[in-house]
Amino acid sequence: MQTTTLKYKSQAVSKLYFIAALGLFVAQIVFGVTLGLQYVIGDFAFPYIPFNQARMVHTNLLIVWLLFGFMGSAYYLVPEEAETELWSPKLAIVLFWIFLVAGALTIVGYLAVPYAKLAELTGNQLLETMGREFLEQPLPTKIGIVVVALGFLLNVGMTMLKGRKTSITLVLLMGLTGLAVLFLFSFYNPSNLVKDKMAWWWVVHLWVEGVWELILGAILAFVLIKTTGVDREVIDKWLYVIIAMALITGILGTGHHYFFIGLPEYWLWIGSVFSALEPIPFFMMTVFAFNMVQRRRREHPNQAAVLWAVGTSVMAFLGAGLWGFAHTLSPINFYTHGTQVTAAHGHLAFYGAYVLVVIAMISYAMPVLRGRECNPKRAQSVEMWSFWIMTLSMAVMVLALTGAGILQVWLQRLPTEGAMGFMTTQDQLRFFYWVRVAGGVGFLVGLITYLVSFFVGPAPDEKAAAVPQAA
Repeated sequence: MQTTTLKYKSQAVSKLYFIAALGLFVAQIVFGVTLGLQYVIGDFAFPYIPFNQARMVHTNLLIVWLLFGFMGSAYYLVPEEAETELWSPKLAIVLFWIFLVAGALTIVGYLAVPYAKLAELTGNQLLETMGREFLEQPLPTKIGIVVVALGFLLNVGMTMLKGRKTSITLVLLMGLTGLAVLFLFSFYNPSNLVKDKMAWWWVVHLWVEGVWELILGAILAFVLIKTTGVDREVIDKWLYVIIAMALITGILGTGHHYFFIGLPEYWLWIGSVFSALEPIPFFMMTVFAFNMVQRRRREHPNQAAVLWAVGTSVMAFLGAGLWGFAHTLSPINFYTHGTQVTAAHGHLAFYGAYVLVVIAMISYAMPVLRGRECNPKRAQSVEMWSFWIMTLSMAVMVLALTGAGILQVWLQRLPTEGAMGFMTTQDQLRFFYWVRVAGGVGFLVGLITYLVSFFVGPAPDEKAAAVPQAA
């Protein structure tokens, strides 16, 4: 196995972020399996981990570990794209520890202190920001996130300014800046519920269906350039078109959250029309990925990274595209909103669009960070097995949740007379919830398999012949 060195020494800071991201990912899935069991065994882990606390930890860990993954990806690809060392590696390390410690203390706070008491202890009375889904973080944590985001943008932005400018770094910087700016709306918590929900969606929707898509596109384009050797000009053209469509449909597509929260009726049309167009950029991304692989100029030895990259485009189209479209039109959303159909879409969309692209970047970058161009073939084989185990397990979960959601609509939402109550309906969904637990356990097995691949050495008969230097 040919050894290699980093093009820029400062890229090494990304290794810290990748390790933390994977550790937090494991914790997120453990709490996810716990939640799945609590759906069918109501007092599972009670009173040590009540359902509301487990849910907060599960969703918050998802956001935090993906942010670690995004930042690690930026610290790896920006120096290489800009052809210069990172502006301040020390700042990157300091911000890493601030973010990690703040995140860990927040999770401990969720688990160890009743939420109302946590709000009192962390000064929520000074500026009321807590209590909203996904934005449950205490005030000091939110302030810490802003500080880390600003320091991170300073570091990445200064690196770009002093080096080469590319379409990948431009799109990435736009996405990262939007991520930081839109989070500021988490500090706005009006007493009017309609205004509250509007501002809340400006964070949640415009993150995951807006600026995060820019980050996704930039990372995916970088990995494909490195693993296929396709001309940068070709990838640039695809990237700009995909990002333009993602922004147009994503921003106006926010309207599909405005259907039934007290806003004017024209949002029924705006939200339906532009949300129906949201699968287009994801379909374009799928065509883009397959096109780049077919036109490749080299067979990169890291075939596992290629699999993760292509898998990203396909699963993002299915999760964020098709499953989102399935219930985005207002006449359908009237019945499905808040059901398990929403949960099915959310799980598959996050996995396809963001989980997979972060793992694709880690799969490409981590071997180089460890001093080699790619992992041994046996390790890559284990890694590819992990992809299929996680993907098929996610499919099981999503199909179970979709079935549960359809039955939930049929029993609870559609009947005009004699509709079942919420808890009675939940009893009818137990089979689907057990299947979801099985899928969750399978996903955890796949994730552990992925981690094991980092420690798998070459097979006895695998030659240590030199391989072409990475592009």
